[in-house]
Amino acid sequence: MQDNYAYLVIDEATKNAAAVDPSEHAPVLAAAAEEGVQLRELWLTHHHFDHVGGIEGIAEAVPDLVIRGSAHDHREKRIPKQTTAHEDGDVFTFEGHEVRVIDNPGHTLGAISFFAEGNLCSGDTLFIGGCGRVFEGTMQMMKDSLGKLRDLPRDASVWCGHEYTVKNLEYAAGVEPENSEVAAALAAAKSKRAKGEMTVPGTIGAERSTNPFFRYDVPTIAAGPDDVARFTALREGKDRF
Repeated sequence: MQDNYAYLVIDEATKNAAAVDPSEHAPVLAAAAEEGVQLRELWLTHHHFDHVGGIEGIAEAVPDLVIRGSAHDHREKRIPKQTTAHEDGDVFTFEGHEVRVIDNPGHTLGAISFFAEGNLCSGDTLFIGGCGRVFEGTMQMMKDSLGKLRDLPRDASVWCGHEYTVKNLEYAAGVEPENSEVAAALAAAKSKRAKGEMTVPGTIGAERSTNPFFRYDVPTIAAGPDDVARFTALREGKDRF
């Protein structure tokens, strides 16, 4: 759990909050108390334990939680205490703010992202400089899922599920050794980590310039007869990296 990120989404007017991907309950409850907010909802991007492990403890401490996840994970009963199931394109309102659900199968079949007011919570689908392993879906699914995220506004902030940025950008630098933006991003990430700082959030625009899994269709960085083959070559290369 040392590299997992969970997030609080806070409405400043009401001081009500949602927690995204609580891997453990104690840090999330402590953060909510420190911020002076009341947890009302949990948003889960997928069912892996390092993203849902805190649900039970939070539910014990906070009654009447709304617990949101994908329809797939709800059908498969993979998220503890899930109350609300979402399909691709669903829009719900949290404290007056619209939140869009984006279906992202690939890492898991039930993976989703949450997009609200220029902020993307991408779980393990999109990382800064990388993407998640393809465990349950297909390479086609993962490519298409990342394609949806690549089409979001360039200034959208990316809040991902893990602190993998340095390793991801080291791979990206090997894929595109002449890409000065990758080199600069890697140097900046190493500097932040050396000071104990987070490398999130990133932006969709920066990812389009530096993330090889957004750039699978750039002819110079991946070989293959089509986009799926090029994406597969990149993902399998990262698996071995």
